[in-house]
Amino acid sequence: MVSLLAAGFNRLGKKVLVLDSDESNSTLYRMMGFDHAPEALMDFAGGRQNVKKKMRSGFSAGINEPAMSVWEKGKIEIASIPPEFLSSRDGLTLMVTGKIHHALEGCACPMGSVTREFVRNIVLNDNEVMLVDTEAGIEHFGRGIETGADCVVSIVEPSLESISLAKKIKEMSKGSGTAFSGVILNKLSSSEQKEMIIKKLNESEICVLGCIEYLSDLQDASLAGRSLEFIDCATDIADEIALKLIQLRTTVI
Repeated sequence: MVSLLAAGFNRLGKKVLVLDSDESNSTLYRMMGFDHAPEALMDFAGGRQNVKKKMRSGFSAGINEPAMSVWEKGKIEIASIPPEFLSSRDGLTLMVTGKIHHALEGCACPMGSVTREFVRNIVLNDNEVMLVDTEAGIEHFGRGIETGADCVVSIVEPSLESISLAKKIKEMSKGSGTAFSGVILNKLSSSEQKEMIIKKLNESEICVLGCIEYLSDLQDASLAGRSLEFIDCATDIADEIALKLIQLRTTVI
């Protein structure tokens, strides 16, 4: 979904920075049309061991993770980031916080801390938008990643669990002090599914920003590792959703 939205914002004239903070997803760069992923932002922040050391010091001092500082760079402008940490083309830029590569490597807490501070400190111009792709679920709320964003958007697929999660995300967005802009429906296979989901979301006063149906062209491109940017059946709705979000906020998680 983030690749579709990034392309939508870009077609509307925005320069788009996508921060991949999902420690398990490994193919977002392909969906965005890049032939390789950039170096991990974790290394730009001093390396995982250095970040873990700072986190341990913070915990020892009684500081909660969302309040910790593990990166003494202050405000960050895209132009100041070394090129090896960026994959860029045609107004689209991808950055990656870091990934879990090996068994017994430890938790993803350092990646969460680096993501949180980057989101809080990045400086965007009026014509720039940042999308932060988080892992599925709500763990990132515990790390305070949303506190640096302008708004939160949830993806809802046709399952009761997904609908319940959207309700929880709305609640936790309020608790973090971040606006909840609504949900995007994804992979729906019938009008009956759409009606049922919207009815359940309306009960919790959750706004539906748009709907991406189950599209074989999207699935085929994802399976083949091709860019999703020019999948005709999805471009109009992606542009429509992006326009709604432009009218609301600038930084989207």
